[in-house]
This record gives sequence, structure tokens and C-alpha cells, in this order.
Amino acid sequence: MPEITLPDGSVRSYEQPVSIAQIAMDIGPGLAKATLAGKVDDTLVDASFVIRQDAVLQIITNRDEEALELMRHDAAHVMAQAVQELYPETQVTIGPAIENGFYYDFARETPFSEDELGRIEARMHEIVKRDLPIEREVLSRDEALKIFADLGEDYKVQIINDIIPEGEEVSIYRQGEWFDVCRGPHLPSTGKLGQGFKLMKVAGAYWRGDSNNEMLQRIYGTAWPDKKQLKKYLFQLAEAEKRDHRKIGKKLDLFHLQEEAPGMVFWHEKGWQIYKSLRDFMAREQAARGYKEINTPQVVDMSLWEASGHADKFGDDMFTVHSEDRTFAIKPMNCPCHVQVFNQGLKSYRDLPLRLAEFGSCHRNELSGSLHGLMRVRGFVQDDGHIFCTEAQIQPEVSDFIDFLHDIYKALGFEEVIYRLSTRPEQRVGSDEDWDKSEAALASALDAKGLDWELLPGEGAFYGPKVEFSLKDCIGRVWQCGTIQVDFSMPGRLNASYIDERGDKQVPVMLHRAILGSFERFIGILIENFEGRFPLWLAPIQAVVMTITDSQREYAQKVENSLKNKGIRVISDLRNEKIGFKIREHTLSRVPYLLVTGDREIENEQIAVRSREGEDLGVMSIEEFSQHLETVGLTLQT
Repeated sequence: MPEITLPDGSVRSYEQPVSIAQIAMDIGPGLAKATLAGKVDDTLVDASFVIRQDAVLQIITNRDEEALELMRHDAAHVMAQAVQELYPETQVTIGPAIENGFYYDFARETPFSEDELGRIEARMHEIVKRDLPIEREVLSRDEALKIFADLGEDYKVQIINDIIPEGEEVSIYRQGEWFDVCRGPHLPSTGKLGQGFKLMKVAGAYWRGDSNNEMLQRIYGTAWPDKKQLKKYLFQLAEAEKRDHRKIGKKLDLFHLQEEAPGMVFWHEKGWQIYKSLRDFMAREQAARGYKEINTPQVVDMSLWEASGHADKFGDDMFTVHSEDRTFAIKPMNCPCHVQVFNQGLKSYRDLPLRLAEFGSCHRNELSGSLHGLMRVRGFVQDDGHIFCTEAQIQPEVSDFIDFLHDIYKALGFEEVIYRLSTRPEQRVGSDEDWDKSEAALASALDAKGLDWELLPGEGAFYGPKVEFSLKDCIGRVWQCGTIQVDFSMPGRLNASYIDERGDKQVPVMLHRAILGSFERFIGILIENFEGRFPLWLAPIQAVVMTITDSQREYAQKVENSLKNKGIRVISDLRNEKIGFKIREHTLSRVPYLLVTGDREIENEQIAVRSREGEDLGVMSIEEFSQHLETVGLTLQT
């Protein structure tokens, strides 16, 4: 007689084995209709799954996170059925759910065209409307091999031969006349999939990812709980395409990358100005919070990385050079070098907390296939910082850092932050006692701020747990940027110590922290978030002075020089072009302010001011305009 414990703590008893669907019906017809699957003792199963012994049950509806992956997996099956109904000669191979959607690989002599996606998608909608029951069957291995061999499904035969050991049974999911080898689970029927899906593109893919194998046709799709969320996602995709930092970077002449230096950024004058403005802002803010800015070498003997543990954990990601029978690493991170700075001179408890910061240039040997504009590079600069403190200072330092991070993100235009606490991984250094203290300190700091946070078990760094801070941009994308990590291990491994109140030598705790993460990636995020329309303080050119005719040339240069002397980044456009053409060109270049000098402005020693949004701000004196810029934010402060 199974006893079923539900999430609210209530218990239901049954005289005989019972399916999840029946339990949902017993609770109420509304829940029965909404039921998509179940979680039995934390294992996701079909709604038809029969519970035969005491268990903890969560009934899955479309409100639950697990439902979306089920829908995407079902969408892949529905797509495969649609393809084989339309193109019976096509063989199916594998079709998993992936982030934001699904795909299926097909073997077909004639490649699919983009035009055929609409036809396949229309058939998918028909299959959903049929509301075909999705049912699991179990066959012997030999039965399954014979069925798929008779159908000419050579790839399914290979899958069964390679994955299912002899003597084991094969799980089959059937929807109408169509069926596939699959472990499941799946939705109760095709109708539960709804209409929130769309096919996106066709691509080539080698069978099992091996270039020695035959090329297959992969169709990608996206799936969401409803049309509204699908529409939101498609809008986000269109916006992301429009905001692509690589396109905007080229259009605004900010940076470029080239094959001779893969993953390394060539900053142009305008892009470098953005970089400098951001760096100067961070330097001012760190100094105001007691950080001491330092700079450490880029090339360091491998023995230091061996002592710190990085050579063992990250050796494959490190660039190395050899000189005079010694091996050096181009530093992939700054922390071991910061310990070397701490180690210079005797430290006492009165020196703690000691906050060191560096805009440290690092290099990592990322796979070439993973490189992506500014977002994934091999050479980058971190806004890195390390706080050396006592155990008692961990929580207040983490708390202060969270406030600091919030101030920075808000000043940069990001209001929503997501918090995740990553705890000890299997492969780690340090004692369980130290890990307990570290994890508790981070959790307490988050709780003390009243923040909602997510626990990520096993996702910590090898030397300590961490809190990751992710921000949302203006179109809802999430970017993981900031982090703070507690490290009881590295200071001791690198012989760091201080003298405590009793005169005894102690090993400090080291807090690794960053807010932006890397300047390259964060600038990529800013480019896309603002779509190149940077706020005044960050804009590489803040104003452009334009002449109507050559007779205003001298006055325009006078205005330019005067504004430059006030610290404003300004240029003149003295070309013999129509003023409308100039205005349009500089508006497309996202210059915040467009200043027109005509004969009337010369006579009154003024300038006509327009914003890049097309707003006519009237005429102003040079002094009035510079005061206006100060008001709207010529410089940034938290």
C-alpha cells in the first residue's frame, strides 16, 4: 500500500499501485488536466508512471521549470514525425532538447531548404491539434532491432547496438503511428505541447559529431510554454541581432579582431576611449573604498603556478614560454601575484583587511571555436581585486562588496541582479572545516542583505565557494559578471601570513572579487545594452560642431577648442556638405550632441544644440552648454 507524500507535506495512501495521472485526478480535475509529468523521489517520470511503493511526489505542470525541457524534447519528436510524414524517405537519428529549444538530425539525400521549414512547422501544428496520446512501450533488444531494421532506420539500429547492452530492454515512445527509441519522459499527448514553437534554421552536422562520418541535416527549433513567451523570445533574438556588438563595433569604428591574433582585441581610438572611461570610473570608485591599486608581471615562472595549484587545474589553458632553461606562464589570472605583493614586509592584524586591486592583463588558451567577439577572448583585462582579511572579517567584507557591486551596476544602468552561491566541488583543496566556514559566511552575507539567492551545489572553484552576480540587460538577457570567492587555501600554499593580537603567526583568508569580470566582455555587454547609444560620460565623442558654410569654419574651431579645454570630447565637421547630411551622419554615429554654427550663432556667440534623439534644445552659449553637460552627467559617480 504506497503512501504518497506531496510537496505540502500531506500524505495520500493507496491500496494498490497508482499512476501519477490518477493521483492528480484524485486531487482535482483541474490538476489532472494540467499534469504533464511527475517527479518521484527527485526522478522525472511520465504522468503514466505507476508508483508501487512509498514515495515523495511532485506533480509537474507548465508552471514548473522541468516542464519546459519536456516540451522541447516533445517538440523534437513532433518535428521528426512531421518530417517523416512529409518526406517518408528520411531517416531519423537523434533529437534532444537544448537551451532555448531543440533539434533533430536527419539522414536525407536531398538537403532541406529554409523554404521547407514552413511546411514542416505547419505539419507540426497539425500533429499537435490531433492530440495524439504519447505512450511508452518496452521491447526486447532483438525486437527493437528487427522493427527498425525492417523500417530501414539504419541509424536507429546503430544507436540500439551501441547504447543498449545485450539482454536489456529498449524503451519506445509512440505518438499515433510514429515511434522512436527514447528513454523519456514525455508529455501525456502531443496536444500538451501547445503552439509556442517555431523552426529556426537548417545546418549540417556529422553523425555523432565525427567529421569522418556522413553529413546529416540538422533542423533547429525553439519551444516555449505559449505563444506569448515565444513572441518574447523571437523579439529578443531580433533585438540581439540588431544589437550585436561586433556589427556595432565595426559601424562605430570601436575595435576589430583578426586571424593573426585570434581572441585578441585591436582597440581603435573610439573604442579605447570607452575602455579608458570605464577603467577611470572603476579606479576612482575602488580608491574611494580603500583599495590599493597595484600592477604585477604578465610572465611568471611556472613554479609559482605549481605552488598555487593553477598549473595542475588550468595547465591546458595557460600559454607558456621558455627562456634560459626555465618555463614561464603568461598569467591566466592575477591572484598568485597579489599574494606575492602581500608577502612583502611583515603584516600584522592591524593591516587587515588589506584590499588590493589590479586591472590585470591575462591570457587564456581558449579553444578557437569558442571565441566570440569581445564576449569570449584569449587576451583580456580583469577588474580584479583581492582582500586579505581575518576569518571574523569575511562576512562584513563580503557585505561591503555586495553594496559596492550594487552601486556600480546601478550607475552603469543595470537594476536587476541575480545571485547564485556555488559550493564545494568534488575536486578541491582545503579542509571540510574551512569549506564549512566559507560557505556559511557567504550565505550569511547574502541573507543579511535580504537577497533571494540560488544554491548551486558543487559549482565552486577548486579553492573555495563563490557567489556569482549576474545582471539583466534591457532586453532581458542574463550576463554573469561579478564574483566573490572565499579562499582559505592559496595564502597558506604561497606562505602568506600576518601576526595576530597575541603575537602568533596566522594565515590570512583571501577573498577573490571582480565586478565587471573583464573589460572586454563588459564593454561588449554595454555596446549591446545601449545599442551603441552610450550615455554621455561613456560616449567616445560627446559632441560634434558642424558648419553650414565655410564662413563658419573659424568660429566652429573656436567652439571646439573651448569645449576641449573644459574636458569635453568634441570634434568639428567642417566638410563642404549640406547640414542635413551632416546631422544624419552623426546621428547614425550615435554622437550624443550635435552643435550647429550658422551666421546667427556667430553673431550671438552661441551654438544651436540638438540631441542624437532629434530633440531641438535651442541655442546656448558655450558656457551654458558645458553646464548642461555637467547636469546630465559628463562624468559618472555612484
